[in-house]
Amino acid sequence: MAKYSWSRLMFFMTLVMVLALAACGGGSSEEESTEENSGDSGGEESTEEGGSEGEDDSASAEEIYNYEDFNQVASNDGEPTGEGTLKVGLTSDTPFEGTLNFNLYQGNPDFEVISLFDEPLLTMDEDFQYTNDGAMQFEVNQDDNTVTFTLQEGITWHDGETMTIEDYVYSYEVIGHPDYPGIRGATDGFTLLEGYNEYKAGDADSISGIEVVDDQTAVFTYTELAPSLTAGGFWAYAMPEHHYEGVEIADMAEAPQTRENPLGFGPYKVDSVTPGEAVVMTKFEDYWRGEPQLDGIELSVVSPSSVANALETGESDVAINFPTDQFPDVSEMEGVEWLANIEGAYTYIGFKLGDWNEEEGRVDYKPEEKKMGDKELRRAMWHAMDNDAIGERFYNGLRWKATTLITPYHEAWHNDEVEVPEYDPEKAKQILDEAGYEDTDGDGFRENPEGEPLEINFASMSGGDIAEPLTNYYIQSWKDIGLNVQLTNGRLIEFNTFYDMVENDHEDIDIYQGAWGVGSDVDPYGLYGPDVSFNYPRYATEESTELMERGNSPEAFDTEKRKEIYNEWQALMVDEMPVIPTLYRAEVEPVNERVVNYGIEIGHNEETLPYQWGVTE
Repeated sequence: MAKYSWSRLMFFMTLVMVLALAACGGGSSEEESTEENSGDSGGEESTEEGGSEGEDDSASAEEIYNYEDFNQVASNDGEPTGEGTLKVGLTSDTPFEGTLNFNLYQGNPDFEVISLFDEPLLTMDEDFQYTNDGAMQFEVNQDDNTVTFTLQEGITWHDGETMTIEDYVYSYEVIGHPDYPGIRGATDGFTLLEGYNEYKAGDADSISGIEVVDDQTAVFTYTELAPSLTAGGFWAYAMPEHHYEGVEIADMAEAPQTRENPLGFGPYKVDSVTPGEAVVMTKFEDYWRGEPQLDGIELSVVSPSSVANALETGESDVAINFPTDQFPDVSEMEGVEWLANIEGAYTYIGFKLGDWNEEEGRVDYKPEEKKMGDKELRRAMWHAMDNDAIGERFYNGLRWKATTLITPYHEAWHNDEVEVPEYDPEKAKQILDEAGYEDTDGDGFRENPEGEPLEINFASMSGGDIAEPLTNYYIQSWKDIGLNVQLTNGRLIEFNTFYDMVENDHEDIDIYQGAWGVGSDVDPYGLYGPDVSFNYPRYATEESTELMERGNSPEAFDTEKRKEIYNEWQALMVDEMPVIPTLYRAEVEPVNERVVNYGIEIGHNEETLPYQWGVTE
């Protein structure tokens, strides 16, 4: 599996949406804030990001790029020397937290560190389906709702201990334990496992649905099998039980075994950790796939303001989370090749169409009571936005017009045949006229069909050079069709306050600007389900819910049937438009030209696995 699918993909695959949010709240770039909460795998786990990143408005005068024109794999085809050190710069304006275990970490910087010395047991293809190319294989039996997991023999932890299937089972036992200090364990891959919920509640001493057959084999029994299980639902990581012997589960995240001497079974093992700043790793010669092609890897945190200089001077060979906004200024840097790929995320405009019922844990969808409840009003606002121009002006083409809520990142599931409202201000005006929104008092702004003043409160987040001009662009676009859209609180809102207001359905928010990172599974239920608190528009209809439930039901094990269901759901959401997707996005990653066998493609690629990374000088 390439670096993208091992690192970025597994991160997006584990994004959680059952806990507190953390995301891009501003700064110099979209990647500047890296504290994205993560947890179980599955498409419903996603992380809300700020809609205002730090690209400079001057992009309109610069070259327009298309991520498809970039390589996804380093073009240096030389033979690796088998020696040398790869210097990895982790772009971040904050230290990494240091919870260096896949089962326990929370922030993206920690994930990037862990991915260099540990790895998932399961691999994925380009369609985000688990494959049997990893250290562990699986076999699904739909007749009795079981999955048999078989660990390859000869897998060794960095301390020389042999891995067994018990180490995989131990991950479930830790995550499901009532004292577990982490953020995982709330999705189908766990909750559909027989006996898991009883174990989680403290009513059982073990998970009844797990049967260990021998040192290499375990059979998991589920209450039902959902398609999401094979698209990230199975937990993909082992946890060395012997390494944590004597450590209480509640104390694991802070234990020396996690922070000072973390253990994995990847191609490089940790030699030393400088808390929050650096990690030195050396070759693990007993790595199960073969001998790594480097003597070691040195990771260090590099601030966004100095990452370009670190690349230019050779202080970093690779820069993870490179700020996309800096790319146009350094695209011609000597000795560096730029890779690019689509990113699993989209930005959007959301409309408040109901409220969250905390007591009953569900959405109260009541568009008839909400200012934005008329979908013709929402449709007109979509026609007023020129998102193609925004992608070029503010993002140099590295973001582009979005269409549906299943992005091209899920290429096999994205419905590119859905017709969406095109940029057409005159059409927008016509829609409003026909729906009864007219300027009856001559002030330049339309009243609602009842003749009452219509003032739309728009919440947008502060942070970065682009936040204000982008927000003003949208406001002006809507003003041009006669809509009086005003900033909530009269200003851009700080990150924490913004999300407090959005989550609590503040009365001063009619529409808001945000973004979602998507998981490996295409299932959108976790963002738009009727009993999901992250359903911020508070949209819930029987038709939408039925389609999403069918999309993750036994009938959807037929891939073509599942595509048909999600195509129908995408079309429904364009018609209903509780949110308007605005932009899809790409990432760029710089790689020193001396580096070989390094890639950011999606899906398993044996030739660009981390143990194949090397240098030619």
